[in-house]
Amino acid sequence: MDIPNIPLAERARPENLDELKGQENLLGPGKPLRIMIEKDQVSSFVLWGPPGSGKTTIARIIAAKTNSDFYQINAVSSGVKDIRAIIETGKRNLLINRRTILFIDEIHRFNKAQQDALLHSVEKGTIILIGATTENPSFEVIPALRSRVMIYILETLSKEDLQQILYDVIKKDEYLKSIRLGEIDLDFLIYASGGDARLMLNIFEGSVIQEKDKDVINVSKDVIENVIQTKNIMYDKGGEEHYNVISAFIKSIRGSDPDAALYWMARMIAGGEDPLFIARRLVILASEDIGNASPNALVLAEAAFSAINKVGMPEGRIILAQCVTYLASSPKSNSSYMALESAMKDVQTKKLYPVPLHLRNAPTGLMKEIGYGREYKYPHGFEQNFLEENYFPEEMKGTQYYYPSENGQERNLRDRLKSLWMKLKKY
Repeated sequence: MDIPNIPLAERARPENLDELKGQENLLGPGKPLRIMIEKDQVSSFVLWGPPGSGKTTIARIIAAKTNSDFYQINAVSSGVKDIRAIIETGKRNLLINRRTILFIDEIHRFNKAQQDALLHSVEKGTIILIGATTENPSFEVIPALRSRVMIYILETLSKEDLQQILYDVIKKDEYLKSIRLGEIDLDFLIYASGGDARLMLNIFEGSVIQEKDKDVINVSKDVIENVIQTKNIMYDKGGEEHYNVISAFIKSIRGSDPDAALYWMARMIAGGEDPLFIARRLVILASEDIGNASPNALVLAEAAFSAINKVGMPEGRIILAQCVTYLASSPKSNSSYMALESAMKDVQTKKLYPVPLHLRNAPTGLMKEIGYGREYKYPHGFEQNFLEENYFPEEMKGTQYYYPSENGQERNLRDRLKSLWMKLKKY
């Protein structure tokens, strides 16, 4: 039998809910999407989930099972003109009491103007919108449109779901039934697909085609690796996974786990993340989360940023690794950051008092005459280069924002400040 022209993932696409694997939280008995489809009462919604989790399949099942005109467009290749043409059809359908469903794949790629074009028609029911996106709708779908649709979250398919999908396809597909399949390295196939059912089937079909001249076709690890060359890394530099991974990375360093931090950084590097983006985050973290507990952390982070900018990748990953392990292993303190937050809050919410005269600069004779700088005491003229002076407006005397931690070198700062300000402040 000749190799079909239609890809396996398309040939194997489920035609009803019972064939669809996974997403039990939405499609199981009594769950919202199943009820909506079975009762033919579809309202506008957006499906948010990773690639190959079933978004397009769900839309096509709705197309087949509901009494509606169904239109599918892709946000990459379509624009406002296409939307308006479908909306006009929707208006005509309303006159004969027929619904119009518009499925927009990759809706996150529509800009604000394109999304705005949908608002009135979705609100009035001229069209029923089904959007599909791999990106967080909170970032990629405008608030006005989000308020008019339900958001349904699809999960990454489990290993068991993917296994069952492959077994079902092997049993049903005419081409696969015509050949002799031997051993299949299913664990590696699933690993290489990154949880994407469509990609898994495409890799599997590519492996079968590569071995088609053999009497028994074995889909081994070597065959799979030859087909894909490299594992699919589930990481989108501009999308939801980007924010998830960088969050895990930062929290691992903050939590003093260099091993977890290296793992998340490796995920970013393998996914093609800009190394200078990683380095910038390390500079911020060095000050925000380590601060004066280990002042060298900021020095090293800044040096790492500069060095990576000079040498680039792949060698830059070595510099990143040194910086990450140092920062994760360092004592932590956010005292300086929290002190600034407290000061900013006072500035934003409380009365702003004038600068006391003794703290003002007096570059002119007139300013000196009216008291600018008068009674200012120069600390270097006193023992230990210090005197207990009020540097706040009088109304704020004794205010304290900075509470040094007892971690690392910051403990020395705390002890010094405690000895200097024992009458005015509490350290």
